[in-house]
Amino acid sequence: MNYKLLGRSGLKVSQLCLGTMGFGTEAGWGADKETSFAIMDAFAEAGGNFLDTANVYKLGTSEKIIGEYLAQRDRDYFVLATKYTLKDNTTNPNASGNNRKNMMRSVEESLKRLKTDFIDVLYLHIWDNITPIDEVLRGLDDLIRQGKVNYAAISDTPAWVVAKGNTLAELMGWSQFIALQVEYSLIQRTPERELIPMAKHFGMTVTPWAPLAGGALTGKYLRGEQGRIKAESNRLNESSQRITKQVIAIADELGVQPAHVALAWTMQQGFSCIPIAGATKVEQLQENLKALDVTLNAEQLQKLDEVSSISLGFPGDFFKEDGVKMNSFGGFYDRVEKR
Repeated sequence: MNYKLLGRSGLKVSQLCLGTMGFGTEAGWGADKETSFAIMDAFAEAGGNFLDTANVYKLGTSEKIIGEYLAQRDRDYFVLATKYTLKDNTTNPNASGNNRKNMMRSVEESLKRLKTDFIDVLYLHIWDNITPIDEVLRGLDDLIRQGKVNYAAISDTPAWVVAKGNTLAELMGWSQFIALQVEYSLIQRTPERELIPMAKHFGMTVTPWAPLAGGALTGKYLRGEQGRIKAESNRLNESSQRITKQVIAIADELGVQPAHVALAWTMQQGFSCIPIAGATKVEQLQENLKALDVTLNAEQLQKLDEVSSISLGFPGDFFKEDGVKMNSFGGFYDRVEKR
């Protein structure tokens, strides 16, 4: 395992992040404690140190399992990321949302479940369209100054909100968001319109969730296997099937599994990207780790880009039109004047 810096920080994290949403057996699926421990052991033995969880995963069981695991090992070896926002109990109207009250309460509860004094990376889990971004950033900065959190990050939030937040944080001397967690895969490339360019501008690392599109990119649904994706899901439509078939073709060409190709693609997009690969079995983790040894050549990347291409919308597509040269102001303005 190689290590990368997380965003504009000195924090060293493994090039693959272990997703732990499946730690726990609530809702009839997932890994029990013994299996979860074995998965984390295998990840650490491979050099992995970056763990991703959240206060609501498996009703808090994911954090509890990780806490029991870390209590018996070197806590400082691991970089532990968790999240706040989503409702984790029904005790009060502020048991959810981005507000400071929920943030502070949620973090204290997470620290108890995780059996630790500090969280390495705290994500805002999802934007609530209610709380002012300055309230969020000041709260996160206070937690960092208290030593309960080391770094701030954000997930599932519009690009303009994140951009405003990091600009405000820089102006005020507060801690900035160093990582951006969004759904990103060959089947879900819409973050390329605004979110990923924004992350590149601010030097944020992108940590994609569902880089295998819920297993669709492994090809198992084309083989008729059952899973947790609903039949009407966009991950299983005609376009997604076409993308998956191309992934399988390249995997066959390389003599690897389709999952290796899909994960490798996310890591070869020209920006800092650490995919979050979940596992509920040790064998799944071991397969995902093999993606680190896969390098796609220019032709393979082009085939994958073409089959999964999306419309950037305005102004992205406008910038790409014939005759519009962003590096030639004269040509650009000539085109605008003609309109």
